Amino acid sequence: MDTVLANPNTRPGLTLDGQVNLLGGDAPAAIEQIVVGLVTRVEIEGHDTEYAGVMEFHRLPVSGPLQLAPKQQLSIPFQLPVPWETPITDVYGQRLHGMTMGLRTELAIARAVDKSDLDQVNVHPLPVHERILEAFQRLGFRFKHADLERGHIRGTQQTLPFYQEIEFFAAPQYAQTINEVELTFVTSPHGVDVILECDKRGGFFTSGHDVFGRYQVAHQDADRLDWTQVVDGWLRETTSRYGSLRAQGFGMPHQHGHGRRGMGVGGVVAGAALGMAGGMIAGEMIEDAMEGDFGGDFGGFEE
Repeated sequence: MDTVLANPNTRPGLTLDGQVNLLGGDAPAAIEQIVVGLVTRVEIEGHDTEYAGVMEFHRLPVSGPLQLAPKQQLSIPFQLPVPWETPITDVYGQRLHGMTMGLRTELAIARAVDKSDLDQVNVHPLPVHERILEAFQRLGFRFKHADLERGHIRGTQQTLPFYQEIEFFAAPQYAQTINEVELTFVTSPHGVDVILECDKRGGFFTSGHDVFGRYQVAHQDADRLDWTQVVDGWLRETTSRYGSLRAQGFGMPHQHGHGRRGMGVGGVVAGAALGMAGGMIAGEMIEDAMEGDFGGDFGGFEE
């Protein structure tokens, strides 16, 4: 079995088109089903630990039962819709450090070991994502790392069991107030919820803490707004917020190892139900499998 993608590059809301090529063996084979699914690596917080597992987050059956005659060649085409919330793995053709994405093909054969195949997929930003990421760069922020956190951001329309955090080192002009910024997109057909988490510097008498902002933008605004000005406004508003919110009991800092306790204005990231549900398998197992498939070059698996 060999899966061939017409193009491994895609965007949220588009499709991945390809075909599964089968070649019969010496004996007839009864194939029960063929399924393709998108898999990625997700960080999971346990009681006191954080570990990475691989999760399949979207799947599509491409064939039901079929008989494959000896030496028979068969090609089964498919079109897999890419969910709107699919994390971004590549910006300007560069892999975001820490991101990984693959299309796994599973072939279930009666009375035989199931076969699987893994192909690298590159998810590029939509125009509105791209403008916002460009604005961070223009404002002098430097990209640090990206990862996927298991859990939900309350107050958003999030449907996947994880969200992406794109981390930046603070630009010089914000360095007085913040160390780092984490950017999360929750994307839908209409637009994007943008969640900012700013790691605010402690002053002489105060400890550092995280502050949050949440903003909604429409896809059609991608080319209508001055995004550098918009993002600068978001950052200044978010970082000036904490003092007034503290009086109302919002905006508690991270409590590591216990999930997020408070999220200020951005709502609360609900503590994820842990465990191996939802297609999770131990990180080591799949890393071995993936390295086998890609010759050790599944971008972003190396820390």
